[in-house]
Amino acid sequence: MSTVPTASVDGGLFAAVDIGASSGRIILGRISGTGRATMETVHRFRNGVVPSDGGLRWDFDALFAEVLNGLAAAAATAAADGEAITSIGIDTWAVDYGLVNAAGKLTAQPFSYRDERSRAAVARVHDQLDAARLYATTGLQFLQFNTIYQLATEQNLEGLQALLIPDLIAFLLTGERRTEATNASTTGLFDAVAGEWAPGFFAALGLPRDLFPPLIQPGETVGTLLPGIAQRTGLPAETRVVAVGSHDTASAVAAVPAETANFAYISSGTWSLVGVELQHPVLTEASRAANFTNERGVDGTTRYLRNVGGLWLLSECQRTWAGQNYRPEIGELLDAAAALPQGGPQINADDPYFIAPDNMPERIRAAVRATGAVLPDKPAAIVRCILDSLAAGYASTIADAQRLAAVPVDVVHVVGGGSQNRLLCQLTAQATGKPVIAGPVEATALGNLLVQARAAGAVNGGLHELRAAVRGSQQLEVHQAAMV
Repeated sequence: MSTVPTASVDGGLFAAVDIGASSGRIILGRISGTGRATMETVHRFRNGVVPSDGGLRWDFDALFAEVLNGLAAAAATAAADGEAITSIGIDTWAVDYGLVNAAGKLTAQPFSYRDERSRAAVARVHDQLDAARLYATTGLQFLQFNTIYQLATEQNLEGLQALLIPDLIAFLLTGERRTEATNASTTGLFDAVAGEWAPGFFAALGLPRDLFPPLIQPGETVGTLLPGIAQRTGLPAETRVVAVGSHDTASAVAAVPAETANFAYISSGTWSLVGVELQHPVLTEASRAANFTNERGVDGTTRYLRNVGGLWLLSECQRTWAGQNYRPEIGELLDAAAALPQGGPQINADDPYFIAPDNMPERIRAAVRATGAVLPDKPAAIVRCILDSLAAGYASTIADAQRLAAVPVDVVHVVGGGSQNRLLCQLTAQATGKPVIAGPVEATALGNLLVQARAAGAVNGGLHELRAAVRGSQQLEVHQAAMV
């Protein structure tokens, strides 16, 4: 359990449904009248893609069942302490969606962004909306799995609505269909300046104008629990589901413990989201050429960032090695990697070559061979290659963000699971030449909870005040570039 001082006024108890591409958690956050918050994980579960119907899909039925199990555990924990849960907030990964018919039934298990189906649709979309026009409106980084390309593969969307994953969960809890704005900004159909859907894009691609439900902003109420959900979880039917930064990175950035505006962030997990926070999007041709994205943040901010490869590379290596009966602890792998000399071979960690699951150690060695170098077939060497490559990618991306957005960066904040990887944080400090502040690990859940708490009046202020609360958590570690 972690303790975080906050600017609480009334107190409250909040549940964060926080789901990533490989795992999910239900976390209770207590906001006390004395100005402190505690976080307690009451349920954890695995998540992942499964081969199905000739593609890679999410087992959404199993995922939603785990959400209900977690909310039931949260309700039981609250009841045991004589408390009531004020609201529920949901954040997940971006771009993926489920199609729901008029009766509210999911037509199929949602495809995963790791499926290859959208690759062939890119050219068809660009025939109608060229890449420069797309970027000038959406400011969105080109990724072949962006929602707009996935939708271009669908055959018949009449009578259906697309619900992004967190919105789909909220719909099944409340019966209310909404699209939360931070996640809408990742679809490729959202106007980055207007903060609304881009209707001309729907028309150009032959998509129904009402394909997505109306937008909702972080802090607004989606609805209250359906009777059947209340009965299943043990929560009161009047429990509210509140929109948060439903794109997990939006929630994570809201919890970056920055003191000033001159910071860069790395939300480090399966993917690494690397960038700066702005008040307005950057829609220049130079920005498009550099493949930066402008995604909406909490309180109407712009998350100006680029997707960089992440710890997916390491976890996939571990999965492959486990299949070969080699299961070292992560600390053992990192210690062995740290003992290797600097200057080893590197890869382009965000190359699409590494998106799909496969024999990742051999993929990495093949990518190194393609550069004319050689990477030993030893786990320590492969881990060091991954981390050196990630740190180099981080440094390059931060330098580009400063140049393109014309903003200074004095410090780099690493939040999420990667903040626990001390070797990666230290290599990042050395690569960027800037101090790296690591933590909080649970930034996504904390951002989710604090936005809920503010909506309930339990926390006052804007992002600056929320971040001041996070800084008091004492979960932060500073890595200096000069350290060895």
